[in-house]
Amino acid sequence: MATAVNGPVSYFPSIEKKYGRPIAEWKELIRTSPLTKHMELVSWLKSEHGLGHGHANALVAHTLAEKADE
Repeated sequence: MATAVNGPVSYFPSIEKKYGRPIAEWKELIRTSPLTKHMELVSWLKSEHGLGHGHANALVAHTLAEKADE
C-alpha cells in the first residue's frame, strides 16, 4: 500500500503540471535568490513567476527546511 504524501511535498505534482518546471528548478531558483526570508521568497515567486500562494509557500517551506537540515 502506498504511503500518503503530506506537507509541502504533496503540492509538488500539481506545481510541476501547472507551471511546467520540475521541482528541482524551482528549488534552485529559491536557493540562488538573494532573498532569504520566507515571505519575501513567497512574494517573489508569486510576482515574478506567477505562482499561487499555496504553491509558492510549499516550495519555499520545503527548500528552507532542507537548508536548515544541512
